[in-house]
Amino acid sequence: MLQKEELKKVDAVLDDAAGQRGILIAVLQRVQEKLGYLPEEAMQIISERLALSLTNVYGVASFYKHFHFKPRGRNIVKVCTGTACHVRGATSVLTEMENKFGIKEGETTKDLSVTLETVGCVGCCALAPVVTVNDKDLYGELTPKMVDDIIEMVRSEHGTRV
Repeated sequence: MLQKEELKKVDAVLDDAAGQRGILIAVLQRVQEKLGYLPEEAMQIISERLALSLTNVYGVASFYKHFHFKPRGRNIVKVCTGTACHVRGATSVLTEMENKFGIKEGETTKDLSVTLETVGCVGCCALAPVVTVNDKDLYGELTPKMVDDIIEMVRSEHGTRV
């Protein structure tokens, strides 16, 4: 159930979109930006206020990979699994991260500190295998033994428990 403050955020986004056509994707983006994800109740409100079926709203949101239906962590850790990274050991790095975080790929820690994801290619094949944190910090030429160092760097740089 959305909190009163969260409902106000959803309403504000929808108020700004009132009367506009073809606004669904922009509304979904703004609501996710405000709440961090697209909870079911927000989807229902969007459906009602935009006079669209809930099926239509979910259909659009689920089509795009960047929309999320569950809360995500404060830190998004992405392990590249593209060809170069895979060949150079990304699977071992991913397995070590899953063990250290206590979650599987695509999951978020209970304290919402980390979401662990994979990505098809980061574009840094010469540094394979590669991990990014929050789409800004890049760590390359990794081995499973280096995972603890990455966790420590994230802890210190982002001031959160990882």
